[in-house]
Amino acid sequence: MSRNSWILLAIGGSAGLLLGAFAFQYLGGLAPCKMCIWQRWPHGLAIVIGLIAWRAGIFAWLGGLVVAVGAGIGFYHAGVETGLFSGPDSCTSGPIGNQSAEELLASILNTPLVRCDEIAWSLFGISMAGWNAVLSVVLVVFWIKAAIAKA
Repeated sequence: MSRNSWILLAIGGSAGLLLGAFAFQYLGGLAPCKMCIWQRWPHGLAIVIGLIAWRAGIFAWLGGLVVAVGAGIGFYHAGVETGLFSGPDSCTSGPIGNQSAEELLASILNTPLVRCDEIAWSLFGISMAGWNAVLSVVLVVFWIKAAIAKA
């Protein structure tokens, strides 16, 4: 396949992941957490880079790098959801064991409505963050193929 074909596949993949995320949010009623939003930015940037690369034939490596960052965020988020990693304090909850009533109330009032450490939806035991990470790795391969393919 040609460079532009691989770039179009990569653009389409990122667009599909973003459309899926927006569909879950607006049609499915699953509000995103902070880390879910973080995962969207690399795909939006990859689409812009892809459009430039498709027209100018450059930047394919940069597209792959940006999507690889997105994959890393997805793997990290999936790890936070499964308890493998601790997530950002602003997006997760901690133990409430030895808190006073005032501390517990403050903790409840400061906890985000959508937490990063809870799985809102999964398929075959893999959360949305996990699927984003896996599919982003596939897109990195598309970008690499675009970078080494002939125009």
